[in-house]
Amino acid sequence: MKINWILISVLFLSATLMQAQTLNEDEEIRYLKKLYTNILTQSPAHDWLHYLCKNAGGRLGGSPEYAAAVAYTSHMLDTIGADKVWTQAVEVPYWRRGPVEKARIINSKHLGAVDLSVVALGFSEGTDALGMSAQVVEVKNFEELEELGSKVKGKIVFYNRPMEVERLNTFHAYGAAVNQRTAGPRRASELGAVGAIVRSMTVKYDNVPHSGVTVFKDQKPIPAVGIGLKDADLLSSLLKKEPQLRVNIQLSCRHMGKRTAHTVIGEIKGSEKPDEIILVGGHLDSWDIGEGAHDDGAGVVQSMEVLHLFKRMGIRPKRTIRCVLFANEENGMYGATEYAKLAKKKGENHIAAIESDAGGHTPVGFRMDAEASIAKESYARVQKWRSIFSSLGVWDIQPGGSAADISRLKDQKTVLFGYRPDSQRYFDYHHSERDVFENVHRRELLLGGGAMAALVYLIDKYGI
Repeated sequence: MKINWILISVLFLSATLMQAQTLNEDEEIRYLKKLYTNILTQSPAHDWLHYLCKNAGGRLGGSPEYAAAVAYTSHMLDTIGADKVWTQAVEVPYWRRGPVEKARIINSKHLGAVDLSVVALGFSEGTDALGMSAQVVEVKNFEELEELGSKVKGKIVFYNRPMEVERLNTFHAYGAAVNQRTAGPRRASELGAVGAIVRSMTVKYDNVPHSGVTVFKDQKPIPAVGIGLKDADLLSSLLKKEPQLRVNIQLSCRHMGKRTAHTVIGEIKGSEKPDEIILVGGHLDSWDIGEGAHDDGAGVVQSMEVLHLFKRMGIRPKRTIRCVLFANEENGMYGATEYAKLAKKKGENHIAAIESDAGGHTPVGFRMDAEASIAKESYARVQKWRSIFSSLGVWDIQPGGSAADISRLKDQKTVLFGYRPDSQRYFDYHHSERDVFENVHRRELLLGGGAMAALVYLIDKYGI
């Protein structure tokens, strides 16, 4: 009889727990719409972004501008009432852009001397005051470069492969073209080239050049610039008529050695399962020719807003909600690597990580990634929330991909979510002088914060 009562008690407790976790879609939709109303009417995230853009500005890891961003975001996380705020130091390579960024066609028989719209690529080598002049050779890809081989020695290699406008997803177009920027100058240097010009990574047809990192390993760094699309086409058309065309490049950028940068972290401690961490984050660094508004100031303030929303609405999460603003995503991901290493060393349990690093445009959905042993079950759980998200205008939740910084946590059995807004305008601004506060729409920014907060709320309540 005693055993029967124990069995009955266990069954009753199990049924009670199951009932507590039963999903009531209508109830959750009503509650999450209250969260959205609060964000759209009370959030200071757009004001935070204004301060970050206008007072810190473009903020390469290790720069004074980056240090100002660390101080500001740490202060704001403390001000909004995070239970704990701290920073995590990491050594990063520091490169400083100089005031001189010029390129000029110097011997065209058709047009004479022609100035080109260019910016130095990150970690490019500088030149002396007179610049560097050489003949230009055009290639579309690395296969064409290898075919030329030693013929590029002493020349400037011009990479002119456009992002494919027919691809519906602009991130896919970017991924198919960007290796000519990240690895192109290095590959050219290996064959003896003395400089590189790279068609900018954008689908907007204008003459605004875009920067971004170019990676030299053991190879000799060479001067390398991004060129606006109209000037890229002009240079290409002239080369067909004048294959001996020469360009002079003048750059005053310099490698500055190592600097200490900091990842900024703030959290609300969980009331029931404090050892289970739900991370929200973005990267605090940015390129320096704009203000880093979309990339990734938007992700920074959206992540901070998740914590602030929970505090404003008096939501005490069961699990710990942690905001992480990563250092140095743009040129090495040293901040994310260090964070993941220390998390593993301390035995921290990140059950989920959500990163916003795709701009501040209108929300579309999330991409999910996880180790194979937990991916199927996690995705099935989130699929149960699809109609809830659809009611909020967030309809596209799919497996495959997440975001760069949080990917370092994948081997720790963390379910990863990359926040996805509409991408069509993102590469109009990305890594260019146009990535400024004025080009971020307040409502779209706040809706993105709402989508992230909704996902955090559901994971905290139901698990993942």
